[in-house]
Amino acid sequence: MTKRPLILVTNDDGISAPGIRRLIGIMNKIGEVVVVAPDRAQSGMGHAITLNSTLYAEEVFIDDGPQKEFSCSGTPADCVKIAIREILDRQPDLCVSGINHGSNSSINVIYSGTMSAAIEAGLEGIPAIGFSLLDYSWNANFEGCDNFVKTITENVLKNGIPQGIVLNVNLPNLPKADIKGIKVCRQAKANWVEEFDKRKTPQGKDYYWLTGKFVNLDGGEDTDEWALENGYVSVVPTQFDLTAHHFIKDLNTWNLND
Repeated sequence: MTKRPLILVTNDDGISAPGIRRLIGIMNKIGEVVVVAPDRAQSGMGHAITLNSTLYAEEVFIDDGPQKEFSCSGTPADCVKIAIREILDRQPDLCVSGINHGSNSSINVIYSGTMSAAIEAGLEGIPAIGFSLLDYSWNANFEGCDNFVKTITENVLKNGIPQGIVLNVNLPNLPKADIKGIKVCRQAKANWVEEFDKRKTPQGKDYYWLTGKFVNLDGGEDTDEWALENGYVSVVPTQFDLTAHHFIKDLNTWNLND
């Protein structure tokens, strides 16, 4: 009998979020599942890790399984670290993170706890995928995600991913019948034009709410933003080597040692 793959499931919206519960159900059909996820929402945490406070991981029983689940007091990256070092008895064959409530396309990948968890797994040599649905609502409808998540996951298990790469998958907020398919894309050049809404407490102390508008600066039709706007699931191979290799030659012409 072929051994089922060991799949680590995590997220940044918290272990009870509907998105991760949906992802767990899909993964249970594919492999042996262990969940290690934050005990509360950790959106926008990026690749933060816990250094100056204690870290807890407690086994929980949220539904009937068959997965094993652990609620962790740390960040998404912490969850992957503690899963690999303390909870799992062998290296997982795959790590999946999500399904995130909201977009992680384009520049959002930098801030995403969902993608940082996947990247942390990638750093350990584990094939990894981050899944996100373009609906920020807690009551988002994830029913249309199942087949696309399953197809991409099974392809990763079959074909593998090169070292240093993880997949960033975003799904449009559309009924399944209206999604045209899957497109392999590059990350769009886009940015947030941010502002701070300055207010005062009743005691007169200033405080701020971060607000902003997402601006797509990229007119290409090979980007994740174009794919999502046109009804496709976007798949972007994302690398965690941040070296600007193309600039090394020019940088070596500078008089840095004079």
